Amino acid sequence: MNPVERDDPLDAYSRAVVHAAEEVGPSVVKIEVSGQEPRRREDPRHLEPQGAGSGFLFAPDGLILTNSHVVDRAKLIDVTLPDGRTFRGDLVGDDPETDLAVVRITAPDLVAARLGDSHLLRPGQLVVAVGNPYGLQHTVTAGVVSAVGRSLRARSGRLMDNIIQTDAALNPGNSGGPLVIHSGQVVGVNTAIILGGQGLAFAVPINTAQLVIPALLKEGRVRRSYIGLGAQDVTLLRRIVRFYRLAAESGVLVVSLDPAGPAGLAGLREGDIVVEFSGQRVSTTDDLHRLLTEERIGTTLPVTVVRGTEKITLQITPRESPGR
Repeated sequence: MNPVERDDPLDAYSRAVVHAAEEVGPSVVKIEVSGQEPRRREDPRHLEPQGAGSGFLFAPDGLILTNSHVVDRAKLIDVTLPDGRTFRGDLVGDDPETDLAVVRITAPDLVAARLGDSHLLRPGQLVVAVGNPYGLQHTVTAGVVSAVGRSLRARSGRLMDNIIQTDAALNPGNSGGPLVIHSGQVVGVNTAIILGGQGLAFAVPINTAQLVIPALLKEGRVRRSYIGLGAQDVTLLRRIVRFYRLAAESGVLVVSLDPAGPAGLAGLREGDIVVEFSGQRVSTTDDLHRLLTEERIGTTLPVTVVRGTEKITLQITPRESPGR
């Protein structure tokens, strides 16, 4: 045996997991919520605890990202840091349609996690899930990205697109915790497991979170336009890209439609690939989400799709998203 191997019991895989956990660990918090009315009105400490989850600091001034379902309708939010300090949290805003929420605490000496680029994730890539299931600090599980571009229905009823699927085991208390790559950069927010499923866990991409956070900080919610389709990223055939001189080699595949929604009424079909919306290139679902702003509610706009080998432009009038 090589002397170096005797001195270092960790293999390359273990070192990657340990490094990722150590990098993000100081930013991961436990979130406990209470939601019942107090037994004695004068003493809010008698609120019954309703649940717990995880979250992580994404800014050094006390801003925490977690799941909307973790803090939904909570009367009180308590946040426990890795060093054991506990602070009262204030809900800044939440967005059930992406299952994301921002909580703020006021505390000194906070360490913010580094955010990565979830668009660069590839199936088979190592990922590490860190959280506080059942109040156990820094519980770490590791696995790989099983798939990208999945769809998952949020508790609001909206289909969340471009979800990360991983086989890194998630316990219920891991909800809201970070999914990180070997460098410790956060690429997703752990959001759900499929009960009874083997190795089926999901995370909201951090790129989606970075689109949602500014609206939550500004208004406490996200007003967005709605076109009524479920989608995932796909690569276009090279001959289609060359023939139509498209600006990108990928687009957004329509995998499901609300027949009474704007997309259905405009004539879109399942299997269409959206490549432009309102004159703007659409190469990923993040591009489409970025364009579905409140300013486009009620405005008739062109949407260009590739249907088979044809390029078709239709007129669509987005509505305001129904939200909850």
